[in-house]
Amino acid sequence: MQGIGLRPKVHVSADGSGVIGHAGARLLADLADATGLTAAYSAALRPLRPRGTGHDPGRVATDLAVMLADGGETITDLAVLRDQGEVFGPVASTPTAWRLLACVDEGVLDRLRSARAQAREVAWLQASEDRCGIPAVQAGGREVPGLVLDIDATLITCHSEKDQAAPTYKGGFGFHPLLCFLANTGEAMSGRLRPGNAGANTAADHIAVLDDALAQIPDAHRHGTDILVRTDSAGSAKAFLTHVRDLRTRGIRTFFSVGHAVTEPVRRAIRALPEQVWHPALDQDSTLRESAEVAELTGMTDLADYPAGTRIIVRRERPHPGAQLSLFDQDEGMRHQVFLTDTPFTSGTAQFLEVRHRGHATVEDRIRCGKTTGFGRFPSRDFGINAAWLELSLAAIDLLAWTRVLLLDGELTAAEPKKLRYRILHVAARITRGGRRLHLRISATWPWRHELAAAFHRLSALPRPAG
Repeated sequence: MQGIGLRPKVHVSADGSGVIGHAGARLLADLADATGLTAAYSAALRPLRPRGTGHDPGRVATDLAVMLADGGETITDLAVLRDQGEVFGPVASTPTAWRLLACVDEGVLDRLRSARAQAREVAWLQASEDRCGIPAVQAGGREVPGLVLDIDATLITCHSEKDQAAPTYKGGFGFHPLLCFLANTGEAMSGRLRPGNAGANTAADHIAVLDDALAQIPDAHRHGTDILVRTDSAGSAKAFLTHVRDLRTRGIRTFFSVGHAVTEPVRRAIRALPEQVWHPALDQDSTLRESAEVAELTGMTDLADYPAGTRIIVRRERPHPGAQLSLFDQDEGMRHQVFLTDTPFTSGTAQFLEVRHRGHATVEDRIRCGKTTGFGRFPSRDFGINAAWLELSLAAIDLLAWTRVLLLDGELTAAEPKKLRYRILHVAARITRGGRRLHLRISATWPWRHELAAAFHRLSALPRPAG
């Protein structure tokens, strides 16, 4: 019988030279330099450099962020960069990286956040000069004006004893970080590492994460731009909503769109609604959502303790198979979801505001991708080291987001980290030298060679910050 689809025989040896793997990760390292992230980290961590010798702590932090963006999971994965010194330069050893993380206390963590904010300002200026600026969020076939911040918590399982790891409300054991992402670009604006038993609806934690996120937004955008804050029902605490409203007194135009529990007063109001006030719900492409309707409950429930102008809106729809329903939903035969917003009546119908709020679900994708970019597992027993690791993972997410916004075109502008790594970052290349230059030669048969080469060309053309 004739063999079908036989592969050619290969002979494997470990004596190759002039070849590099993960060549696309150099794009991330150069982007960190181009946005000033490396320099900002160096300035923030300069006091940690003993007597001005050894590896620059800022460069070590950048290399850790690049490694996490490239898909590394542990500090030892720095070896991927370190063992390819011809392209990535001198990279710190594993013990050096450990020592740096161990020196990061709350004060140093604040300086790292400020450094990331400086780099973000440069990246956004580069996007404005070289591209079309920060893209708008789409909802119901329309653009949502301004910026949209999505806040949500997630559970991180720990399989060993770690400082402040605790039982979670789902019966697991680990941490319960609270995170904020920018829906416009997928950037990780802020995050706080918390014990596993931390409350999901703690107003103080939401306020801290929101304030950290606002500090990341460049001044030109933080003032004078509408900023929508979206959360699930965990963010409906009155103290948090009052804080969102009070930010306007500081010149920050913040609005909220937060989930709300279907309480007994809400259930009574839903039952009292006449059929003619229900309107068809929309999908994100502006088409009608099948078997779903939206209605305004404002004025039918007591919102006296909430900020003035708060509206309450409900959506009902036929439940999909396997949906978890409350007794109320089972009685009504419909699934109900309620949210609060302080967007004025003149700025959006209930249909548009509902589909806009439903876009908050994309934060689940951000968190899922973030767990493959560093904060899915924490390296140390020490809580401080793990908090520093979370901050560097947020920087890694930013590097991937800036790569999509500044350097890529087509479908790669919306690619998740897994696709970017498979197509762009993990590509191999041959190293050659000529004309006093180091050349990375990507295989002429690699399907995405032109996209990667174009990204390097765009990177070299990015305007650099003065000094």
